Formats: sequence, structure tokens, C-alpha cells
Amino acid sequence: MLYSKKVMDHFANPRNVGEIEDADGIGEVGNAKCGDIMKMYIKVDGDIVSDCKFKTFGCGAAVATSSIATEMIKGKRIDDALKLTNKAVIEALDGLPSQKIHCSVLAEQAVKAALSDYYRKNGIDPEPIMGKIDAHKSEDE
Repeated sequence: MLYSKKVMDHFANPRNVGEIEDADGIGEVGNAKCGDIMKMYIKVDGDIVSDCKFKTFGCGAAVATSSIATEMIKGKRIDDALKLTNKAVIEALDGLPSQKIHCSVLAEQAVKAALSDYYRKNGIDPEPIMGKIDAHKSEDE
């Protein structure tokens, strides 16, 4: 199984690892099949994701997809962060082996779960986001 240089870089030197104590949103997703668990923490300032950190228990691809996903949404407007797709994660990493595509899906779901949690905490209906996550799950499993 060959990984791109970017995947190896994000695995060896993951960005934004850790947790945010007073996070505005926390999303945790996992895939029982492979044992990968991702926990994503976001800090929101106005409508900007001002900070984003993650903790991932899983394979190298799971760590790399979490790492790049945090970089892709940090400093972005919530609306833009919500548009993150697993395909964008794969492209940003210069590709993933087919048996590791599910890691990119988990990264997308973790981001959306954290945003959904932020919405819930602020009295905004998270249903539109969670609907997208559920629709995605059935496609990929």
C-alpha cells in the first residue's frame, strides 16, 4: 500500500493534535469495522472556525485525514467548513489507497459532528448537517 508524501507528512507530523478545553463544538465519530476513532474540537469566533484540534485513535491514514481536515477548516467561515467533503480531503492529501477512503469519510463526519454540536449548543437546529452525515454513511458502508 503506497501513501503519498503528503499522507506520510501529516502522519509523521500531524497538525493541530490535542484538545480544546473550552471547545465550542466537539464531534466524535468512529468506525467499528476498522477501529478508527476521531474526536474533533472546534472554537468558533463569530462565524469563523478560529481553532480546530483533533485526537485520533487509528491508522496512519486516519491521523493524516484528521490532520489535513483541521487545516482545511481552520480560519474558514462555518458555511465553508460545512462544505468539506471526503473527496476534498483525499485531493488535499494527493490521494489515498482505496481501502483507506473510509478514513477521509470519518474526517468529514468528525468536522460536521463538531459543527453540529456547536449548533446544538447555540440553539440552532443541527438537523441539516446531521442529515448529510447520515446520507453519507449509507453511501460508503
